[in-house]
Amino acid sequence: MRLLTLRLPARETTETVAVRQDGGTLTEIDGFADVGALLQDPAWAEKAQAASGATHPLDGADLAAVVPSPGKIICVGHNYRNHIKEMGRDVPEYPTLFAKYAESLIGPHDDLALPQESDTVDWEAELAVIIGKKGRRISEADAKDHIAGYAVLNDVSMRDYQFRTVQWLQGKTWEKSTPFGPALVTTDEFSAGPLMTSAVDGETMQQTPTSDLVFTPEFLVSYISTIITLNPGDVIATGTPGGVGHAQDPKRYLQEGQLLLTTIEGLGQLSNRVIKEA
Repeated sequence: MRLLTLRLPARETTETVAVRQDGGTLTEIDGFADVGALLQDPAWAEKAQAASGATHPLDGADLAAVVPSPGKIICVGHNYRNHIKEMGRDVPEYPTLFAKYAESLIGPHDDLALPQESDTVDWEAELAVIIGKKGRRISEADAKDHIAGYAVLNDVSMRDYQFRTVQWLQGKTWEKSTPFGPALVTTDEFSAGPLMTSAVDGETMQQTPTSDLVFTPEFLVSYISTIITLNPGDVIATGTPGGVGHAQDPKRYLQEGQLLLTTIEGLGQLSNRVIKEA
């Protein structure tokens, strides 16, 4: 099952609605303003499957970030061996964790604005895990039961700010910088393994199977939930593979007018035009 958040600017009662995708048709899941709100209902899967609300064409749909306002966005650094190598690091014994905030998220086809303060804006294709069931100290064996599904995310990074200190947060959670979507694909239809790519103006920059993680989604759910309760709608961004612009010689960064594509086979594609911040 594929679940999305559709923007409805003409609707008086809500600006967005959770929808189920069936081929080229989007069906409203009545009573839920977005996929994050839907996941708060313990019967979310059954209600989504049974939904028979108003329909919309997928073609031309204005999509928001699939979960627009997660309670937590926890990101993992150094989780692909080829990226660890290109950044000159050692394979970590434990996950490297940092956070993003909901204000950083944009829709899968929204423009990506270059901030006035940074000219070193880099791409980072990532597999996102979306939590569907609350849990604390979840065992790795039980972790799959707490995952609602997966989506595509790009952890766009302002490298100059990221490396001002040993803490990365300031380069990772810029306002409206993180494309996320297009859909939550449930675990019965997707598991880590298919190819993930990022491309800038048609040139492939990253291309790695999502199974090539140092720490698997199940391990990350278990590890993070040891520290803090994971709630429905929370997001774990599992890290990026090799091919980032900062590691190239010479270094390469996003420029105005470029098109950034982020794709995971079976999940979909983010397509974001790079513009200057107003």
